[in-house]
Amino acid sequence: MAKISKKPVTAIIVGAGHRGLVYGSYSLEHSDRLKIVGVADPNPIRRQQVRDLYGFPERNCYESAVELAIQPQFADAVINGTMDHQHVSTSIPLLKQGYHILLEKPICQTADDLSLLVQTVRETGRKVLVCHVLRFAPFYRKIKEIVASGAIGDLINIGTIEGVSYHHMGVAFVRGKWRQRKTNPIMLAKCCHDLDLICWFNSGVRPRVVSSVGGLSIFRRENAPPGSGERCLVDCQIEETCKYSAKKNYVDYDFWDFYAWDSIEHISNPTREDKLKSLRTDNPFGRCVWRCDNDVMDHQSVLIEFENGSVANHQLICATPKGDRRIHLMGTEGEIFGFMKEGTFVLRTPQFMECCNFEDQHFDVNVTGDMHGGGDLRLVDDFVSVLLGEQPSISTTDLFDSVNSHLIAFASDEAMLNRKCVNLEELQEIVFMERG
Repeated sequence: MAKISKKPVTAIIVGAGHRGLVYGSYSLEHSDRLKIVGVADPNPIRRQQVRDLYGFPERNCYESAVELAIQPQFADAVINGTMDHQHVSTSIPLLKQGYHILLEKPICQTADDLSLLVQTVRETGRKVLVCHVLRFAPFYRKIKEIVASGAIGDLINIGTIEGVSYHHMGVAFVRGKWRQRKTNPIMLAKCCHDLDLICWFNSGVRPRVVSSVGGLSIFRRENAPPGSGERCLVDCQIEETCKYSAKKNYVDYDFWDFYAWDSIEHISNPTREDKLKSLRTDNPFGRCVWRCDNDVMDHQSVLIEFENGSVANHQLICATPKGDRRIHLMGTEGEIFGFMKEGTFVLRTPQFMECCNFEDQHFDVNVTGDMHGGGDLRLVDDFVSVLLGEQPSISTTDLFDSVNSHLIAFASDEAMLNRKCVNLEELQEIVFMERG
């Protein structure tokens, strides 16, 4: 691939939802490196908002990726922030048209779709960088640097834990878009970040076998508290004291409000009463969390064996008081353990000159910038660097290094449902097979 020879890199936002706009916002502070020159989104209000923000002409506004893809190429890249099930179908024609792509995670929902995308990237020579933003957070990048330096020797065991806060769980995986397995299993929708980190720390060693257990224990109709109703603001007697109150979360406190108000985007600058009316009527975010049509797991554990004999485990625990991620890496010469939210971790190594002693080095990596520990816009900066032929950071790899996390997610769902170990060889063959 010939590098892009001039700055700024030009890009089109395809799917002008929350994530697409977050990545595009990099250009507001770094207009010398990235310029947004178009948008494709079915919602005319969103299209106009993006146009107003970046000042490009109306002719660069399209209703869909399909419509955009049949036009002559007029930018270097696309920021693809469409819904999960649309990622591959929108990306393939754009890759064939010549665009490089910054692709929101997860890449796709099936191994067959993953295979199609991999093959298209090979055929077109275009770059696809997956938005596994945690790699770019200073906390994880520093840990990766230490692991890569050999400070803890060869990795033997990787342990990660993600606690999903009660308010995040309620808005995304009980009331929201990712509440059903047919959309995405939660290990793919929520934890492909963590699975990607595990594979990244293990330096591209292929995962071999996956097993998993889990279930849906909390958010079930039979667990609804006495006095609760079908909708928070209609027939619930405990709304004022319930931590899942739609009014508290999405009106009073503005927790995850960008999800809750999708259904009333036709109202310009909705008032408080507009929002309350929406929650009382047909807004899905006004439903009782114990009486939704959700079926994704609210706890799950995954065990992975790699080709080099190392193992890893990831634990997902939902409805915690605070959202957090923890990590513990064990190597032949030491260990690292830390907490992402605090931005702190410890490097512990043995001291052989004194029996049974060890040394702790404490690291405090400031967590700044955004909801992913400062990773969101650092990701975009690296994407721009790759396209300009500059030296990317240690966080950046190509699409092929992002595949294994998704294969683990697919396999973990099968392993959990069927109570068996899944050999990844067949999935890897599907993804990496040459298509005629």
